[in-house]
Amino acid sequence: MLNVPRPSCVRSVLFCLLLAVAAPTAKAQSTLQTPLDKQLARIDFGILGVGIFNKDSSGTAIVNGKPTTVHISPGDTAGAQLTLRYTISPYVGFEGNYGYARYVDTFTPFGAQATAGVQQNASEYSLGYVAHTREKHHGVTPFISGGAGTMVFRPTPGGGEALPNQARAVYYYSIGAETNVFSPHFGLRGQFRQIFFLAPDFETNYLTILQHTTTFEPGFGFFIRF
Repeated sequence: MLNVPRPSCVRSVLFCLLLAVAAPTAKAQSTLQTPLDKQLARIDFGILGVGIFNKDSSGTAIVNGKPTTVHISPGDTAGAQLTLRYTISPYVGFEGNYGYARYVDTFTPFGAQATAGVQQNASEYSLGYVAHTREKHHGVTPFISGGAGTMVFRPTPGGGEALPNQARAVYYYSIGAETNVFSPHFGLRGQFRQIFFLAPDFETNYLTILQHTTTFEPGFGFFIRF
């Protein structure tokens, strides 16, 4: 005599089969990225504290109608850098930077004075290209970047010797490494950066030496990935 399964048993087996089929589908749907999610995953925002180490420079300016050697000694200080990146692939990415620092340029001589300092707020606005390695090395991902923009020097009301604002073209490169901590959306970043620009003269003949100078900027901070 044949054993015919009871309807309740059949229903139980069918229910289990449906769960087995539905589980992978539900998992795939939960991990499916929308176009907006895909674009946001390519964006990160970094905040770094940086050291500002400026190089001295000298050149010839016209002081009191005579060619005179003028020496510029910028002070060293600490500043901040904000970076927004859009990374398409490890080798293809773009970044926008804003940097800020406040320091004094000491000019010797300063027109009729033997020496004087110009306190200023220096703000960098730049765009660049960034590339990462495909694989991590010792738990971190190295990167390099380079680009160009402008540096705006704004003498302060109290210590700027009443000089006007001035913008200079800047070029930069950076090398560094980053790693995620706690989650894929948060990480730490360290870098070494160097920028190049024409020494500021604040549109003043007796400060115009037409010499290129450079700033070294080691930095460390964190980034947030959307």
